[in-house]
Amino acid sequence: MSAHKHREHLNKIKEAVHKADHLSTEEKKQTVSRIDEWIAEDKAEGIIYEELVHLASGIRPILRELGLL
Repeated sequence: MSAHKHREHLNKIKEAVHKADHLSTEEKKQTVSRIDEWIAEDKAEGIIYEELVHLASGIRPILRELGLL
């Protein structure tokens, strides 16, 4: 996946996390912070999804809804 597409997916995830009612404020804050770091570092896609799932238990449905899982 190109770096541009990778950033697009991460930005979609960030938007969905902000809108997610089932995530706590702290989960949202931690998740968005980590995504911002990944965008800056341009980490590998597989690692990102794996780490997101560990950060917030409700992230998997968001990723599935966005067609990223």
